[in-house]
Parts: sequence; structure tokens; C-alpha cells
Amino acid sequence: MIDDANEKKKLFMVDDDEVHLVTAELFLGKEYEIYKMKSGNEALEYLRNNKFVPDMILLDIMMPNMDGWELLKKIKKIDFLENVPIVFLTAVTEEMEIKRACKEGVADYITKPFNMVELKNKIKEVIKGHKMK
Repeated sequence: MIDDANEKKKLFMVDDDEVHLVTAELFLGKEYEIYKMKSGNEALEYLRNNKFVPDMILLDIMMPNMDGWELLKKIKKIDFLENVPIVFLTAVTEEMEIKRACKEGVADYITKPFNMVELKNKIKEVIKGHKMK
């Protein structure tokens, strides 16, 4: 039997910028299992085909072909992902977009460039808060 407390939490990151994916993996990889996707289509295919349920999904907003808003809507329509917290990790800093994210039920909104310590703390907060629901 695997002890859930010792099992690494799974972070599913979607960002078209490889630098952000690699940097986050280097900083967070000791504490979390990192699943990196470079597009919305790749992310949806992986999630659906593997019936993968991560502990958190981190999405960029500005991506080619399918932006983070469209991806968010599609993820929310997948039944087995309905309880997974989604956090935007983006360079979009407009107040209107942050309010929109709140209305759409996004768990948090982190702007780039981000401080790695702050990112780690916010991830812990969101996962911990999610577990209490």
C-alpha cells in the first residue's frame, strides 16, 4: 500500500514556452511530479487518453492555436477533472482578465515573471485548500 502522504503530488503544466516549463520543473521537481505540455491540444489529448487526474493544472493564457481560456473551458467539460484546481500562470496582467479568471472558477492567478518561492507557496496553498473541500 502506498502512503498517500509520501506520494508526490502531480502538477500538469501547459505552456508554449519551453523555458518556463524547464525552469518550473527544475525548481519544483523534487517535491512534485511535473507533467509538461506545450499546447492545449497536446494537453487535452494526454488528459483524455490517459484519464489523467493531476493534483493541479497550471495554464498559460497566451498560447498559439488554443489559448488558455479555450483550454480552460474544454478541461472543465471533462467529468473526471471537475475537482482539479486550475491556476493561470501567465504574463497577462490586466485586471479585467484576473476578474474573468475569478468568475470562471480559476483557483489562483500568478503573473510572469514569477518568483519561484512564491510559486511554490501558492501551489501548496491551492492543493491544501483543495483537499479541505
